[in-house]
Amino acid sequence: MTKAKTFATLALGSLLLAAPALAEGKIFIAGDSTAASYKPDRFPQMGWGMVLKCSLDASQSVENRAMGGRSTKTFIGEGRFDAIAKDISTGDTLLIQFGHNDANDKKPERYTPIPEFKTNLLRFIAMAREKGATPVLITPVAIRRFDDNGAIGESLTPYANATREVAHATATPLIDLNYDSRVYMQKVGVEPSKAYYLHYPKEAGYKQWPDGVSDDVHFSEKGARAIAALVAGRLKALGLPVSAHVTPLSPDDPPVLGNDACAVN
Repeated sequence: MTKAKTFATLALGSLLLAAPALAEGKIFIAGDSTAASYKPDRFPQMGWGMVLKCSLDASQSVENRAMGGRSTKTFIGEGRFDAIAKDISTGDTLLIQFGHNDANDKKPERYTPIPEFKTNLLRFIAMAREKGATPVLITPVAIRRFDDNGAIGESLTPYANATREVAHATATPLIDLNYDSRVYMQKVGVEPSKAYYLHYPKEAGYKQWPDGVSDDVHFSEKGARAIAALVAGRLKALGLPVSAHVTPLSPDDPPVLGNDACAVN
């Protein structure tokens, strides 16, 4: 080997050693069924937390702790809050999205009045910061509810407003998914938006819905991918440490792959 080649090889090796490695981190999700992960036998139902990974680089992993039917009260009461507190660490991110079950006063075990809801959000924020992680509040994703004029109405407004107020009072980063998802579904339209939620006739043959299903809260794969793209877009724009590792996908016409895999561009 010539001296020139030897020098070039050594120089390249030095550059590789000096190159900063991707900072590894975890994104924890605390939330309800709209974000939760589901087993294959529940397909086509999916939560947006299942496919958030598709907007992240290889340095970031997702710990989706969202669980169906949980409010802030039950999430804390069942020890799920403590489990995150045990596992989260410096440099991680905690996405916090509640409101659907907190608002359900027909189920007192879940129902969380606004003052208690705010207090619970403060607990999530304080825990994340104490652990050296970054908390991000997310307003509850909108319900698909159109009026006779084709306008999508507001939903879960008291809990969305409470989340906004806590974010403002504590200088916590906020993703206003309630607003973003409502605007997005309005753009999609009344009938086309059904494909983003669980609207399937009996003839579709899904064993979990033998009589068909008409659900304007929970997402199909298409809906989960669209909402995850909205979340990722806002997460990128927040300018947080994790934002450098986010490459948002377009929420428009998301792919349907039949699973939670990420599409290859």
